[in-house]
Amino acid sequence: MSVDLLVIGGGPVGLATALYAVRRGFTVEVLEPRPGPVDKACGEGLMPGGLAALDDLGVRPKGHPFNGIRYLARNGSAVADFTRGPGLGVRRTELHARLSEATADADVTVRRLSATGLSQDADGVDVTTRLPGGEGGPTIRAGHVVAADGLHSWARRHLGLDRPASRPGRYGLRQHFAIAPWSSHVDVLWAQDAEAYVTPVADDLVGVAVLSRRRRPFAEHLAQFPPLAERLAGVGPASAVQGAGPLRQRSRHRVAGRVLLVGDASGYVDALTGEGISLGLAQARAAVAAIAADRPADYERGWLAATWRCSLLTHGLLQATRPQVARRALVPLAARAPWVFSAAVNELGRSA
Repeated sequence: MSVDLLVIGGGPVGLATALYAVRRGFTVEVLEPRPGPVDKACGEGLMPGGLAALDDLGVRPKGHPFNGIRYLARNGSAVADFTRGPGLGVRRTELHARLSEATADADVTVRRLSATGLSQDADGVDVTTRLPGGEGGPTIRAGHVVAADGLHSWARRHLGLDRPASRPGRYGLRQHFAIAPWSSHVDVLWAQDAEAYVTPVADDLVGVAVLSRRRRPFAEHLAQFPPLAERLAGVGPASAVQGAGPLRQRSRHRVAGRVLLVGDASGYVDALTGEGISLGLAQARAAVAAIAADRPADYERGWLAATWRCSLLTHGLLQATRPQVARRALVPLAARAPWVFSAAVNELGRSA
């Protein structure tokens, strides 16, 4: 088997990579051992830039609009509305399903295979594979490979590109509740050692994601946010709890010869800003552009250009919120300088 581009990982960013590549006239295949649509723990909020990028690909998922981001704490609140139109709360499974339809319409083959080995020379990359049952699959020859295989990327480890985290990472849990959204924003609530993200994803459904360095059951995390816990008291969960982590992952480089890393595989900055999908789409676009120019090494610069705004603000917020005193001060500071908070959110929310 031989293709111009092989994508390892068939989540939203991997499928978007395939769509960008088809636009460039590439032959593309995707390796994804799991049957879709695949769910995972995430905030499920699409910022305006990510929504515009999906629309450009002809992908229009169903969801619930939101006007911006609202930070809430016991000592105040801060609100930033988007200036370029609303964002959209979208179930992860809905997003995956619509992207799967788009790739099928583009005649992209998604193979139920896992990558097990990778070697490359000056002209291409050979990827060995395994079938879901464990038996060996075909070897696929590709001009280039894009790895979009997630937070704990096999490709990143296999290529020796993992960069150990300097401190413990945080963990995420998410569950849905069958209740009409009560806010026109994604609400971010702050507690002593955690944040909760409440995203409207349908007219009768909200998703609640919690991030923390402390590993507890979801119900114990939720109890740290009394107003939220009271609102959800007696409301039936509409999904099982999904978990992910540790979330802080790094890569030494994003390019190794003819192999490029995108999305969470390229490194993950703790999501205080709801920017994960938007960022992954921008990286996918940059990776395909570098391959089309036959200059894959240029993707390092493209990755930095797509990532620096999110990384800078998120790192600053994480630094600011580490000590408890600073954590308590963050929301009042944002409330006193709403133009700064709004500018930051809108800078992150725009298309990269």
